[in-house]
Amino acid sequence: MNRLRIPLSLAAATLIGALLWTAHPLSVRAESTYVGTDACAECHEDQYNKFKKYAKKAKSAHSVKIMAPKLTRSELESCYGCHTTGYGKPGGFESFEKTPHLSDAGCEVCHGPGSEHVESGGDPSLIHNPEMNECLTCHNEDRVKSFGFRPLLHGGAH
Repeated sequence: MNRLRIPLSLAAATLIGALLWTAHPLSVRAESTYVGTDACAECHEDQYNKFKKYAKKAKSAHSVKIMAPKLTRSELESCYGCHTTGYGKPGGFESFEKTPHLSDAGCEVCHGPGSEHVESGGDPSLIHNPEMNECLTCHNEDRVKSFGFRPLLHGGAH
């Protein structure tokens, strides 16, 4: 029994250390704020250029601006949820005038607020990597039927 105590203790300590090393502190997520897609360009130039050139969501505010005069406030707010960055969340999109850098659906829609990631010099543990089911908030059957578009997940995004 004593022979197993040391190896088991080492294994447990290693496991606990690994879990702590990969854990994302809740305070990091709570403190991180939206910085806008342009802040991502410095380190992720290739992804940024492809996103700006090919991704429809990189220009999504334009569609909202065109439709805005014909929409009620409630309808407009429902558009903001998918066509801007961080709408309804602390530090997210407020209006085209107040937060123009968040007026399109940018990197942080999928990857979460990026200030902590940027300030750390790009620590990958400080940015969210979405699961496919998270995309269903905007890319879902009801929206496809309502607007007649065919969702192309990740198309041109990276």
